[in-house]
Amino acid sequence: MPPKPKDKGKPSTSPWQPPPAIEDLFSTLNKHIQRSDYEQAVKVADQVLGVAPADEDALRCKVVALIKADRIEDALSTIQSAQTVAVDFSFFKAYCLYRQNKLDEALESLKGQERNSEIMLLESQILFRLGKMGACVDVYQKLQKSKIDSLEINLVAALVLGGRASEVQGIMDANRIKASSSFELAYNTACSLIERNKCTEAEQLLLTARRIGQETLMDENLAEDDIEIELAPIAVQLAYVQQLLGRAQEAMEAYTDIINRNPADESSFAVAINNFVALKGTRDVSDNLRKLDRLKEKDAQGFQLARGLEKLSTKQRETIYANRVLLLLHANKMDQAREIVAALTDMFADSVVPVLLQSAVLVRENKASRAEEILGQFAEKFPDKSKVVLLARAQIAAAAGHPQIAADSLAKIPDIQHMPATVATIMALKERAGDIDGASAILDSAIKWWSNAMTEDNKLNVIMQEAASFKIRHGREEDAAHLYEQLVKSHGSIEALAGLVSTVARVNVDKAEAYEKQLKPLPGLKGIDIDSLEKTSGAKHVEGSHVSVAEAQEEGKKEKPKKKRKRKPRYPKGFDPANPGPPPDPERWLPKRERSSYRPKRKDKRAAQVRGSQGAVVKEKHEAGASAANSSSSNSKSSQATTSKAAAEQSKPSSKSSRKKSRN
Repeated sequence: MPPKPKDKGKPSTSPWQPPPAIEDLFSTLNKHIQRSDYEQAVKVADQVLGVAPADEDALRCKVVALIKADRIEDALSTIQSAQTVAVDFSFFKAYCLYRQNKLDEALESLKGQERNSEIMLLESQILFRLGKMGACVDVYQKLQKSKIDSLEINLVAALVLGGRASEVQGIMDANRIKASSSFELAYNTACSLIERNKCTEAEQLLLTARRIGQETLMDENLAEDDIEIELAPIAVQLAYVQQLLGRAQEAMEAYTDIINRNPADESSFAVAINNFVALKGTRDVSDNLRKLDRLKEKDAQGFQLARGLEKLSTKQRETIYANRVLLLLHANKMDQAREIVAALTDMFADSVVPVLLQSAVLVRENKASRAEEILGQFAEKFPDKSKVVLLARAQIAAAAGHPQIAADSLAKIPDIQHMPATVATIMALKERAGDIDGASAILDSAIKWWSNAMTEDNKLNVIMQEAASFKIRHGREEDAAHLYEQLVKSHGSIEALAGLVSTVARVNVDKAEAYEKQLKPLPGLKGIDIDSLEKTSGAKHVEGSHVSVAEAQEEGKKEKPKKKRKRKPRYPKGFDPANPGPPPDPERWLPKRERSSYRPKRKDKRAAQVRGSQGAVVKEKHEAGASAANSSSSNSKSSQATTSKAAAEQSKPSSKSSRKKSRN
């Protein structure tokens, strides 16, 4: 066999080059970071990790560059793959979860971390987004010593959303902060004024915030579109203030302008649509539903807010869903309303709004008893939020004809239980339910409470008067007399004294006479004989409120002739008596046949005059008919049709002839 040829070696395309030094790579990485070119920074960091896979600085730079480039998912993947490295990425992981709106997981990731200012600031932001404003404010107040820039802006926002708007001015005065120091702080301070019902001052501060914002952002060389995005919340809030001040037309135009411009700030756009729908009300339910459809996620089957609206506060998102449900109820789309309400119960488990909407849907379906049951269970589970729920339950029960349930619901609200309006309502409901003893017990409890209440506006007198009237109405004269007696001793009321006399007279006449002596005598009663007055059939009515008895007797003797009071004539609407025009026809109310202008219709002379008995026919016509009988059957049919048509036309008078006759 011939020897095998030796394999020739393949020529190398390029000589081998050593990788660049790590120092050079880090220098390049630093240049990209300084230029904010984060995509290139990620590539260089990968080159460093290719040489040194466990380099902590390269890993940290890559994670930060991915976050800066808004590649949050890639940043989390990098953190997950770097678990073998002894680097604590908990802060970066928490921030990525916060950006993905996974707030509970983000808060869990911060546990066990050192409580430095960086960790606390992120924690406060997570608490703010979760709606836990109390804890958020506590963190911000601890951070005040750290001298973080613009911290007061977030603090004021948390106070407003936490229902502590009244504390804003005090904190700003204590820290010597002016509302006009930045347009963001001016905006948040204006929101606190709105919460305190100082809408006029809030409007002026919002205008100031807009002016400061335009100047500041123009100095930063921002484009007009970017300036509009930054100032969109101020524009929406100005429209809202106009709405609160009763300038509905201005607010509607402002909302419409914002919606038509469709700003890139999705949160402001959503608030503008929601406020526009709330201001418009139920005038055009279909159009309002179409506008709210612009806020939902495109791929979602039902109504679900878009992902870009995650920055909205919990209260804002809840309000949008609530308005959607109310519009669906007005549109009678019960299936969609039920679907949203079921989802709201999970989204806002601790809120009152979902259970109120659920009860509204049940009432619309004629299931009032089920609505009362659900509201009662929620009130027992969350007693600190039960006031609104119990009021709604009382209203539903009263409308459904369940007065006892309505009265019990009102009686469970401690804040208003002893107010006169509440007492009167509970008393009326218990009376309707036939629980007279329960109504009396409510009145006694209210009297006891107001007797011990140390308030300037004490309602004891009013409650006791109503209680006495109630007891008289239900045959409890002794209890009523006791109440009237207390009123006379404590307040010296003439009305109470009169009530006491009339009440005691049914039980103890001697005691009534004794109290009667305390009443002031009426003028003009000295010359009246009581015995003869009792024998009369009754007193005659005398006009005039302050006429004495003697004057009435004298007027009865003289009998002056009564003067008829002249009344001004009442003219029809739009009638001018100075220019009355032609007089109306005096015969306008008479039937047409009785009017002088009536002319009866003439009979039609063209109709054939037939004489003789019924059924008689003229001889000539008979002969003509006999000669016509020899024609064919088809001609006979056609002639019959023509004859009948002509007869019908003759029987109907012509419209023209009738009009000519009416003119005659």
